Amino acid sequence: MELSLLLAQNIFGLFLIIFVGYLTVKCRVLTPDDSKVISKVVLYIVCPCTILNSFQIDFTNEKLMGLILSFIGAIVVHLIFIPLTKLLGQIFHFMPVEKATLIYSNAGNLIIPLVASILGEEWVLYTSGYMVVQTILIWTHGKNLVCNEKQYDFKKIILNVNVIAIMLGMIMFIARWHFPALIHDTVSSVGSMVGPLSMLVIGMLLGNIDILSIFKEKRVYGICFLRLIVYPLAVILAFRLLGLQNFHQDAYQILLISLLAASAPAAATITQFAQLYDKHPGYTSIMNVMSVIFCIITMPIIVFIYQIL
Repeated sequence: MELSLLLAQNIFGLFLIIFVGYLTVKCRVLTPDDSKVISKVVLYIVCPCTILNSFQIDFTNEKLMGLILSFIGAIVVHLIFIPLTKLLGQIFHFMPVEKATLIYSNAGNLIIPLVASILGEEWVLYTSGYMVVQTILIWTHGKNLVCNEKQYDFKKIILNVNVIAIMLGMIMFIARWHFPALIHDTVSSVGSMVGPLSMLVIGMLLGNIDILSIFKEKRVYGICFLRLIVYPLAVILAFRLLGLQNFHQDAYQILLISLLAASAPAAATITQFAQLYDKHPGYTSIMNVMSVIFCIITMPIIVFIYQIL
């Protein structure tokens, strides 16, 4: 129960940053269009630093096996989410941004600070598996889904700064290379801005929307129910059926981290894609904010269910 309360407090803190972004637009300090610049900073500067920093750890066989489990957990999650969304999309006729919202969570922006707060800094390492898997998928499948592109541009994927950061980070981890102290501190400082800046962008986009309209979008309630309740419960069931808890001595905590990522609100990156490519950015922001509001209640409940099963 203490873990669930810590979760609620941390999520509420991020929601307050959304409110700050909303106020900056309402008070005319910034405009909604200014959020495009911040989105580019987050996607192309802050996110790569977050990824690189997650690999700046000492190599041990135990940590390697734990990382492998975190990768397995992330792969299992997406093997559930993508086909399930495709199936439900045929039934409910989801828009591309709705499908992306269901599949991709705020894994990096939200989970890193949450894991550090509720489990400790030493467990942040195991967020890497989910971040790597989701980053590759979100910049391939997710981007193509939102932008309605018919095929992948593999050159753009390979040269994407976030994919490059993943590859460089993995090489440095396996080779046991570390940044010099000054560079490490700089990368860490920039990477730590991912949560606040991402939430700020969402708040700024909302500044141009009638706030009452957020709660009038009936369809969003169904999206949030699937994203925050149905999908995470499917993950818990899959973890239990596959017996992943027997893979590693710290499997309980590592799989909890994967579950936290899977039950997090919608990915802020999807909102940023929608903003940059003009694919229903207002509606996407509403889905994001509603999922953040509801996850204050749903994430602690999902964690509680995981703990008692």
